[in-house]
Amino acid sequence: MTRARKPRGKLSGASSTAVSKRRCGLCGKATRLTRTECCGQWICDDEDKYVMFSYARNSCHRNHGRYTLCAHHAAERHSGQWKECARCPKDFATEIYVYFGTNEYNFDKLGNPPAYDPTRCSKCGVVIVLSEGGYSMLGDKYYCEECTAARLGDAIGPARRRGREGKVRGPHPRPRGGVRARLPRGQPPGR
Repeated sequence: MTRARKPRGKLSGASSTAVSKRRCGLCGKATRLTRTECCGQWICDDEDKYVMFSYARNSCHRNHGRYTLCAHHAAERHSGQWKECARCPKDFATEIYVYFGTNEYNFDKLGNPPAYDPTRCSKCGVVIVLSEGGYSMLGDKYYCEECTAARLGDAIGPARRRGREGKVRGPHPRPRGGVRARLPRGQPPGR
């Protein structure tokens, strides 16, 4: 006699695969997940991978929290949905608003982003991509990295490196009057 096989199909009752279906909505990984505070989506719990001041984009959680309108909208406690918010566009330059609404760190992207003219360096006219950094601002003017370096070099370079005798010193000259002496404990400064 041959045994009849049971037909393969969905499991009856509670699904044991519900937990395994959880995946990061950005990269697809299924381990170490958490939910976003703004939209409740599953995302990698990986902010510990980010190294301070590295500006690396290696953390799904940090990227969504820092570079999306969804997270900004929630953090600023705007009402309604972020895509229809009238306040969010006023919080950023149009170029950044469009980037924050359409980049790869979004679960849901902005449908019809507004058009904008590219940002240009106020001195040399080169196009600056605000979302990539590498620029400085003075008032409402933007400067590329090269023009920023030239401006800073002109402003602080020679004055900072020359002493009273006109000799070039290291990058961090001592303050006038020499090194400040350490005060004994309990003695107030200035006496």
